[in-house]
Amino acid sequence: MDIKTLKIQYLEHLEIEKNRSAKTVENYGRYLNRFLQFTKVSSPAGITEDLIRQYRLYLNRFKDDEGKPLKKVTQNYHIIALRNFLKYLAKRDIKSVSAEKVELGKQEDREVTFLEADELERLLKSPEDNNLDTLRDRAVLGTLFSTGMRVSELCALDRDKIDPKRGEVSIRGKGSKIRVVFLSDNAKDSLDQYLKKRVDADEALFIRIPRSKSFSKESNLRLTPRSIQRIVGKYAIKAGIIRKKVSPHTLRHSFATDLLRNGADIRSVQALLGHSSVTTTQIYTHVTDKQLREVHERFHDKK
Repeated sequence: MDIKTLKIQYLEHLEIEKNRSAKTVENYGRYLNRFLQFTKVSSPAGITEDLIRQYRLYLNRFKDDEGKPLKKVTQNYHIIALRNFLKYLAKRDIKSVSAEKVELGKQEDREVTFLEADELERLLKSPEDNNLDTLRDRAVLGTLFSTGMRVSELCALDRDKIDPKRGEVSIRGKGSKIRVVFLSDNAKDSLDQYLKKRVDADEALFIRIPRSKSFSKESNLRLTPRSIQRIVGKYAIKAGIIRKKVSPHTLRHSFATDLLRNGADIRSVQALLGHSSVTTTQIYTHVTDKQLREVHERFHDKK
């Protein structure tokens, strides 16, 4: 069987058996296409360790149309896709190079942008009016920081799944995994005020407000991640936060940082963020490093 057919079958396997999202399947397809275009192999047996080494050199030296290289993390995404494809081939007893012989490259540490307590307070208080747009924006900011959810998870929320009084929300995250997140008192209050002022029948929790304020002829009102990004950016500027690039993910980072600074263990933070591995959660070492310094100063070399 030719390798292009096997690639298609592998992507179908990801979609059906592995229940991966359409975006994940699309990304894996793109990464594998780049490998096939570079190597020009026609069968799995043609994939060798040396060919993979040449491919890795190609990725490391690759420049886009603007002359920018691929980040190490992006290079690793390509290798992960290839490695998982090789595992799939092995599972089907199709001869090729062993996935165990393909190692990931060392990644640079991820830079984490988060807000300090005073910045957070200014940001969350910056939507000041009581019109529907502003009530929505206040609820968006409060929900993002209170739950630490991803912007895609926020956009997917339906209002019949939200009970502001109870303060618990079940969300479907990456890999269709369900987890429970929690609303603070301020977030519950903001959501309650926003929902009470809604007069439309749209199922989405967060919607764009038509300029005419007439909802009868509108369709697809659900906010997109880009819309949420604009809302967060708008209020960051209003709050005077101009030295940091503030995004919805900044609030997710701030949520995790706040928990760790107040004594939460990293495994609990991992569960609340919906990380499949604690290794991902360990990007928040800027918090634990500070705590280690305090431990060192308190207990080391005391006479």
